[in-house]
Amino acid sequence: MRKILSDKIVNIKPSGIRKFFDLVSEMEDVISLGVGEPDFETPWHIRDEGIYAFEKGRTFYTSNSGLKDLRTEICNYLNRKIGVKYDPMNEVLVTVGGSEAIDIGLRALINDGDEVIIPQPSYVSYEPCAVLAGATPVIINLKAENKFRLTADELRKAITDKTKILVLPFPNNPTGAIMEEADLKEIAKVVIEKDILVMSDEIYSELTYKGKHHSIVEIEGMKGRTILINGFSKAFAMTGWRLGYACAPKDIIKQMTKIHQYTIMCAPTISQYAAIEALKNGEEDVKMMRESYNQRRRFLMKSFEDMGLPCFEPYGAFYVFPCIKEFGMTSEEFATRLLQEERVAAVPGTAFGDSGEGFLRISYAYSIHNLKLAMDRFSRFISGLRG
Repeated sequence: MRKILSDKIVNIKPSGIRKFFDLVSEMEDVISLGVGEPDFETPWHIRDEGIYAFEKGRTFYTSNSGLKDLRTEICNYLNRKIGVKYDPMNEVLVTVGGSEAIDIGLRALINDGDEVIIPQPSYVSYEPCAVLAGATPVIINLKAENKFRLTADELRKAITDKTKILVLPFPNNPTGAIMEEADLKEIAKVVIEKDILVMSDEIYSELTYKGKHHSIVEIEGMKGRTILINGFSKAFAMTGWRLGYACAPKDIIKQMTKIHQYTIMCAPTISQYAAIEALKNGEEDVKMMRESYNQRRRFLMKSFEDMGLPCFEPYGAFYVFPCIKEFGMTSEEFATRLLQEERVAAVPGTAFGDSGEGFLRISYAYSIHNLKLAMDRFSRFISGLRG
């Protein structure tokens, strides 16, 4: 059987997140802080629009690129939020989640042997998608002392004559790190000087707790060399609706659409109608959820401070990334023992790259009640380890 399988696929490691949570599914009384999914239901007015679309029989294929009205609202939204204008007819593609946009964006740009720079720790899909596209991943290990931000110096050192794309994953999963405007300007200087492209994954853009979110496409000279990726899963609590989008120069979108056309056809029609409602009337829902996440974020930071557990302060997404190096265990060993002994599930930092060793990803997309119970158990666990 091994002889008939693709070497490229076989050599890709399974997701470290899913592997770990197979254990969770077999246990009782577990408080899970591992899944990167909002605990809020999709706001009712958005669900209602989906129901209405279903009742009206809007169940047919849309344009490959997505509903024109949705693409227009995406452009309106981005103009409001980051002050950048896109052409809904040529520079926007609606995808099945942000993950599809990552996949086809890389495939549309990569020739065999091109290098893709990926800062880690970061979302698990970037590296395997780069490999599947035929690229060689080049990993930049982000540092806690830099608050897990990418520096211009780190980027410059990683670029070679084979570099094609920089993946820019901020606000970051798993660390919660953000890039501020000054950081992005320094990165943009290097990108323009070295004439490379950027894939900016901004799926957590609405979940920023320090000022406003800044996108690299706001910087002069960057819109024309960037694929901006976003979606509805995190900001609007629409994970199961499977809807994302990519914005990029029309020549790139044309090639991405070609792949999408042959492999997907179009994103779910009912989800697209619901997304129009989300963009038009969902601002207050997003604000409410963001405020709740921020409350939980502050609670976890205070909890770690009380435990004497080092954790840099994250200002984006809904994750914290505490350091557990003092206990002399690997991240996987620590997470496994925490699960077995205290029934608290967190994700080993190594699920997001080797530089995640010595850290845990803890999601606060859970109720304060569950977070309090989990922190009581977590505190008891590390107190036992400290003796």
